[in-house]
Amino acid sequence: MSGEMFDHGPEKGKALMDVLEGRMPWRRPAWFMRQAGRYLPEYRETRAKAGSFLDLCYDPELSAEVTFQPLRRFDLDAAILFADILLVPQALGAGLSFNAGEGPVLEPVRSMEDVLRLKPEGVADRLSSIYETVARISEGLPAHVALIGFCGAPWTVATYMVEGGGSPERLRTRMAAARGEEWFDRLVDIITEASIEYLARQVEAGADTVQVFDTWAGDLGDGLREKYVIRPFRRIVEGLGERGIDVPVIGFARGLGAAQEQFARESGVQCVGCSWPLPVDYMAEVLAPICPVQGNLDPVAVMAGDPYLREAVERIVRTIPRERHVFNLGHGFKPETPIENVERMVAWLREFDSADTT
Repeated sequence: MSGEMFDHGPEKGKALMDVLEGRMPWRRPAWFMRQAGRYLPEYRETRAKAGSFLDLCYDPELSAEVTFQPLRRFDLDAAILFADILLVPQALGAGLSFNAGEGPVLEPVRSMEDVLRLKPEGVADRLSSIYETVARISEGLPAHVALIGFCGAPWTVATYMVEGGGSPERLRTRMAAARGEEWFDRLVDIITEASIEYLARQVEAGADTVQVFDTWAGDLGDGLREKYVIRPFRRIVEGLGERGIDVPVIGFARGLGAAQEQFARESGVQCVGCSWPLPVDYMAEVLAPICPVQGNLDPVAVMAGDPYLREAVERIVRTIPRERHVFNLGHGFKPETPIENVERMVAWLREFDSADTT
């Protein structure tokens, strides 16, 4: 893979890394969760070629290809590794499959006996093809585009492992947390340590920064939030530092509401990703003084298009200072998202951001 396939743009630094490391960027950095996905016809073609979703994730050539695809279409400042948060539980020994129309199915972990069957030793080595993908992407990117590695947060990954897949309310997992089940605490610790090793290897392969996704962080109230969301995030940040990995960590803990301030102060992450229900004024006035913020455009706004999309982009750009903000969605693109709306969104972002500094 070669960066020659892209419009390299100006000879500038990596705007994303400038924001994450406390510098004024040459422009407001932008990337999107699920920026490689089913809304792109070229992605659907590549996935069909791979044969299955997991085959696509584990094929370095094809997964690098789908990572590059949105960068060929849109003027973005970062690529994010194409993989899945459930590769870690699979590497731990939990059976995993993706069934058409049903989502992921995992072999459930619901007791200490189940936990003891997991294989944490050597888990990072079993994901070696992912690091090859990271290296391929890193070698092929334009100089101004950063590469983001990622993993799922321990709480969210644990919910999938306990529930055996997706679940509307994740009641088994929430009950295990509320009861302080010993086996569940051990499971969270295993996921946490495996995630540290996995992220460290991604950085060693070429990732500039990493994001940790906690999609179901909003499940937990006071006390449990600290134990199962904030503490594991802090352990991941500290664990990377212990391994000599000095890159910014973006924490996306969805659904925390007013507890986002606590998360920003106590988790140790260098940037807080925000979902769309969080007011933009709150991001600018409460969170941005603590650390840079990321988000938080509603993915439905991109589906809806003008005039709401244009107004939403302008509101974000006018409210949050460039040096404290990474433009992104509040969650991932929907498969039905019109490509032309993504093009307009990026164009408006550049227009408003440029006007805001002239």
